[in-house]
Amino acid sequence: MMAPTQTLPDFYATKLQQPLPDLRRGDGHFAVFRLEDFPTSTDLAAVYGRKDFYKIMLGTGHATYHYGAQQALLAPGQHALVFTNAQVPYSWELHGLPYTGYCCVFTEDFLPAHTRLQPTNLAVFHAQGQPFFYLDTAQAAAFGALFEKMLAEQASDYAQKYELLFYYVMECVHGALKLAPAASAVLVGSRLVAAFRTLLAQQFPIVSPSQRLELHTAQAFADRLAVHVNSLNRTLKAATGNTTSQLLAQRLVQEARALLRHTDWPIGQIGYCLGFDEQTHFTHFFKRHAQCTPTQARQV
Repeated sequence: MMAPTQTLPDFYATKLQQPLPDLRRGDGHFAVFRLEDFPTSTDLAAVYGRKDFYKIMLGTGHATYHYGAQQALLAPGQHALVFTNAQVPYSWELHGLPYTGYCCVFTEDFLPAHTRLQPTNLAVFHAQGQPFFYLDTAQAAAFGALFEKMLAEQASDYAQKYELLFYYVMECVHGALKLAPAASAVLVGSRLVAAFRTLLAQQFPIVSPSQRLELHTAQAFADRLAVHVNSLNRTLKAATGNTTSQLLAQRLVQEARALLRHTDWPIGQIGYCLGFDEQTHFTHFFKRHAQCTPTQARQV
């Protein structure tokens, strides 16, 4: 059974047995820890569920990582780099102690404070991306050195230290992506296209004048898929040759033609069902994409 979404204050209370500190003002929250600094190593284990924050963890030990409908076994002495997001539930099942390493946690607004990227624009944080990477000894040492830099910078008095910590996070992300760049890109791209097509198809056909599309803009689809609209556009353009808005417009025109020909619903009602609040907006849209007015299409 899945627990309610764990918040960042919950994480501090249960894992560190302390209240959430005000480490910075604005621009999100970021903190890095050694796993050994948790009150007990067994606190790594958690109830299966979602979190409202993002985490990167570098660890070694005997454990099983459960995420979504998948799991990954970490053998004794084996190293792994793991990225968690706010969409996919997960938990750790420990098979013995010790479990050592590092983790950093940050809120969704930490990355956008320093870049145009949202966390879900990065394959490692995308719900359909690759979040788990097995590491050899050399790779684990390299990522461990990066986490040590984070710890040192977090303890410093440097005024721009969170800017530098952002770059360390991005170095960690891109270091992981380089381990399997092609696989990650293809996986996220193909699954994102499939997820968009599924969402689009689920909204049709319109069978009642009281039915209205829930998703009728590119931004609405991007929000539902937890990606930036520009990322969704690029992925769909590469796979289909059309942007989100173009694919949506094609389907809207197809449905509009069917409703105009096979129902006696008022044109304004048809427009409303397809997401247009004003009949004039629907008429303008239909004429631009169908090269005729709704009235002309109904008369064919």
